[in-house]
Amino acid sequence: MSPRALSATAMAAAAALTLLLTACGSDEDDGTPQDDKIQGADKAKKSPSPSASEAGEGRPEIKLPDDVTYEFAWSETGDPDKDAVLRDGEQLIKAIDVAIADQDPTHDALLFYTEGEAAAEAERFVRLFVDDKSRTTGTYRFYDEQVEINDDGTATLIYCEDQGKAYNKSLKTGKVDVTPVTEDSYLVYNTKLRENDSGVWITEQVVSDRGAAQCQP
Repeated sequence: MSPRALSATAMAAAAALTLLLTACGSDEDDGTPQDDKIQGADKAKKSPSPSASEAGEGRPEIKLPDDVTYEFAWSETGDPDKDAVLRDGEQLIKAIDVAIADQDPTHDALLFYTEGEAAAEAERFVRLFVDDKSRTTGTYRFYDEQVEINDDGTATLIYCEDQGKAYNKSLKTGKVDVTPVTEDSYLVYNTKLRENDSGVWITEQVVSDRGAAQCQP
């Protein structure tokens, strides 16, 4: 899940999702890639929205606007459980944005990948964008991932996000709120997931820290 901004400027769960309200971007977009500013960017991959079949049988389709893209510098671990956690963590990030784009706080994709505190706060967060009549746009980069399977069967996924090319877009005017890149453009997330009976790793809790030192370029 990535912190975003409301135009008046897109998870413990409530605090983290509230942090999703401050988008960071650049007021000078010359089209030059910033991969050299991102740790692990050499392995980053552009990630379009997957079809339902690509995401897995029975999973909701996530179809985002063309102007919302991701670059995941996440590597497969070779461990089936850890790799599944990474895949489903990625899907939740996209589910947040598709719920915002569709202006639907109870979007099927969002409910599919969250539960408990995370689900309640995700709905509340998306509703802010609905009330604001805005959505996310731009490119979000994710890197420096750490994934562990805990003794109790849950999983911990920690990762960094760069929002330097991520913005908020008004649905009324189409205007993009371009904001400058600062140290607050970089965040770290610490998420807790649990595998449900269908084999999906759902997110139950997220804690985030904007301006995290370990995520700075």
